[in-house]
Amino acid sequence: MTLAPLIKLNDGYSIPQVGLGTWPLDDDQAATAVVQALEAGYRHIDTAVKYGNERGVGNGIRASGVDREELFITTKVDGQFQGDRAAGGLDDALKRLGLDYVDLFLIHWPLPQRDEYVSTWKTFERLQAEGKVRSIGVSNFKPAHLERLMAETEVVPAVNQIQLNPAITRTAEREFHDKHGIVTQSYSPLGGDGADLLGAPILSQLAEKHGKTPAQLVLRWHVQNGIVTVPKTANPERMRENLDIFDFALDAQDLAELAILDEGPNAGNDSDVTGH
Repeated sequence: MTLAPLIKLNDGYSIPQVGLGTWPLDDDQAATAVVQALEAGYRHIDTAVKYGNERGVGNGIRASGVDREELFITTKVDGQFQGDRAAGGLDDALKRLGLDYVDLFLIHWPLPQRDEYVSTWKTFERLQAEGKVRSIGVSNFKPAHLERLMAETEVVPAVNQIQLNPAITRTAEREFHDKHGIVTQSYSPLGGDGADLLGAPILSQLAEKHGKTPAQLVLRWHVQNGIVTVPKTANPERMRENLDIFDFALDAQDLAELAILDEGPNAGNDSDVTGH
């Protein structure tokens, strides 16, 4: 059984570098997927209020028999829980999950037009101090959002979870995170719905060279860039494949060739104008 390496967070906790994403699974699908993932060696599960499957994730955790202390569980609250409402959002999420705490609690989107992400973060800081969450972070935040957050609050986010893969590289964002001790976490690491990232010819060539699949090549790219990632799948064989990326390495030539996939700094979603 493969276990992902741990990445240290700025608050002293550690996060497994590869986890299981659970969107868009429903409760029943999520429960089954979580059991299968934990059997395969995953210890990091990513969910969100918006996914509507926290109850299923919790059922899967209990059915697995794996000790809670071995697990790293993330959930996120979206716009309806910004400001003081984040406290009630967390309480409800914990009830659905059947947990006393989550390891990582994220603001799902900044929604800058609402101008509530700073007050939401202050609520997060309080929830962390109360012990209901271990680490607090954000998702889809740009450097400008993070700069304001750090200027007006006390705690630097442990994590920023963003859309990121070899086509959407977010180089400036990653450099900003590194400078401020924020761990970069990627969602849609394999391209996401409708993307044809895995069909790129260079991935087929490099996969053949290393005796791996294109998806394994892409996940290895994340790992070597120090990125935490949560590929989503309900297929047990894929789950095992997605963890089987620690017995090979991409060399400098491989990485240079993968750079041709980069679609530039404006690729991907724009969290100044999108979110929920």
